[in-house]
Amino acid sequence: MAEEKLEICSETCSQPVIHHDVVEKVQQTLRQDEALTDVAELFKVLGDRTRTRILQVLFEAEMCVCDLAYVLGMTQSSISHQLRVLKQAKLVKNRKEGKVVYYSLADHHVKHIFDQAFQHVNEDRN
Repeated sequence: MAEEKLEICSETCSQPVIHHDVVEKVQQTLRQDEALTDVAELFKVLGDRTRTRILQVLFEAEMCVCDLAYVLGMTQSSISHQLRVLKQAKLVKNRKEGKVVYYSLADHHVKHIFDQAFQHVNEDRN
């Protein structure tokens, strides 16, 4: 089995050498807990363009479903569905005022995640 791993490495590395000190150091820092799964799930939720558009709008202002549907040119039903997903992922929160429910970003971390993502994708464009 060790030979097989060495063979795979020799196909991709210029030298068939395993750097045990580096490998052991990295293995000690790898997270094995459910937080890693939660991060993967968060990225899955953020991987949907419709949801990212909703979040982008909510960066600007708190809005009700009707306003979001109008701004994004979508049905209220589809907006409501996506808001449920975003709320379950703790990316948005809501508050009720009379019969109207307003949605906003859950906290400053959501904006920070997107600010960092936009900076990253725009690095080579400037």
